[in-house]
Amino acid sequence: MALTKDQLIADIAEAIDAPKTTARNALDPRGHSGAEQLDHGGASTLPGIGKLKVTERPARTGRNPSTGAAIEIPAKKVIKLVVAKGLTDAVNK
Repeated sequence: MALTKDQLIADIAEAIDAPKTTARNALDPRGHSGAEQLDHGGASTLPGIGKLKVTERPARTGRNPSTGAAIEIPAKKVIKLVVAKGLTDAVNK
């Protein structure tokens, strides 16, 4: 089951014993600042979870599944998550 933004906000609000609006107001700017950091080529650290960073995916030749024709897929930037060691260790204990 995926954790939705509303569930995350509810969990944070419960953990800090505050209204959901307070938790939402604290969480929303984090997403915007992280996006700005990634847009400028930096990385965004999520403490205890991992680090988001931008990498380049080179251009490549793909295949149209319905026709089988070769197509060129252009190069693009993608966001990758490097998982924190503590989180990996917690899952594998």
